[in-house]
Amino acid sequence: MAPQHKRIRVRGMAVGAAAVVVSAALAAGPVAGPEAVRTDDSRPPAPAPTVPGTTPPVPVAPVVPLPSVTARDVPVPRPGAPAFGAFLASDARGVARMEQFSRWLGGAELLVGHTYLPGNHWSDIEGDIRFLEDWAHWRNAKDDRMLVLNVPMQERNEAGVPDDEVRRLLRRGAAGEFDHHFRALAERLVALKVPDTVLVLGWEMNGTTYTHRCGPDPEAWKKYWNRIVAAMRAVPGQKFRFDFTPSRGRDAVPWTECYPGDGTVDVIGMDSYDQPSGMSFDEQVREPYGLQAHVDFAKAHGKPVSYPEWGLFRNGDNPEYVRRMLAWMDEHRPLYNTVTDYCPHGVWQCDENPESSRVYRSVLSGRSDGEPTPAPTPTPTPTPPVPSTPLPPENCSPLDLGSWVEHWLGGKLCLRFDWWSRTR
Repeated sequence: MAPQHKRIRVRGMAVGAAAVVVSAALAAGPVAGPEAVRTDDSRPPAPAPTVPGTTPPVPVAPVVPLPSVTARDVPVPRPGAPAFGAFLASDARGVARMEQFSRWLGGAELLVGHTYLPGNHWSDIEGDIRFLEDWAHWRNAKDDRMLVLNVPMQERNEAGVPDDEVRRLLRRGAAGEFDHHFRALAERLVALKVPDTVLVLGWEMNGTTYTHRCGPDPEAWKKYWNRIVAAMRAVPGQKFRFDFTPSRGRDAVPWTECYPGDGTVDVIGMDSYDQPSGMSFDEQVREPYGLQAHVDFAKAHGKPVSYPEWGLFRNGDNPEYVRRMLAWMDEHRPLYNTVTDYCPHGVWQCDENPESSRVYRSVLSGRSDGEPTPAPTPTPTPTPPVPSTPLPPENCSPLDLGSWVEHWLGGKLCLRFDWWSRTR
């Protein structure tokens, strides 16, 4: 999702009494017991079904040699809590809101800025967008900041392009026809002095929303991804990290079928919203291709994880989801996470989620330098002292006079063994 997100999933009572000593012979005892262009949830027209025998022939594009690609050393996330930020808007408004969001969080340091290239035309994907300059300026203001940029793999990315056309486009991309667009983007980012940008390329490829989806031809999709990475890494001065980010769960196709290989992936991300309706957080963890499968897959491939998009959705204002998601990220230490902050997902720019907003703010308020904020120590509830049971005097035997008599006496009557000597 973001900037036009269409988030659809295919698939005993204690009682005490005072003790009173009546005389030397009386002893007492107790009785106890990303700003959206459109924030509706309409989805694009369903892809036209492919009818066997009627699919038009796929034109074969001239094959361009694929540059060799080698695995890269990826910085390990630093100790402490994950670097975090938010998607606040794609353009310059998002940059301006970073400082406001930080103030709302009590001065918490936002180390991650997140924006999206539009996917309407190839010129968008080449980075011919003015607001990239604003984000580059924000990134370069401090050395430890990180810029995350979502990059579509196809133009007309949210135009509801049918499967058969997507299949043809993927095969053209796999043959190298679109390499020059991504080379131009790489050159633009290097010129803006943001060569270390994290690129979330072809995000949520396991769904049905985007033209850059994987399902119509996973093998062509993987070859196309590898061509894009090779073309961008060939640009002098680049230090890009490529983030492979499916949506949580199986969706239209298992996201593992789209994984292009360790040599062209630096980070394995996951977009994880609070959906579908009625699904608990524990179920989001355990479901096939869910949160646990994601961290296990990344560990098996030696990659850090990330959460470029997360937020509320089908279950409304759900503070338990926010609490659990923040705890999950503190536990698994992603390279970064950015909450999607507009309705219905957000916690700052969306007034529909006041309880979740309070939780998010209480956990992250004042956090800086990636260090976790200690959980406040709860104030213990005062417990009234329970009087200890006095021992009876020596040489004294309590008499059982019945509860009614003992009530009026204020305790048990104790008869000393030497009473006879005292009368002599």
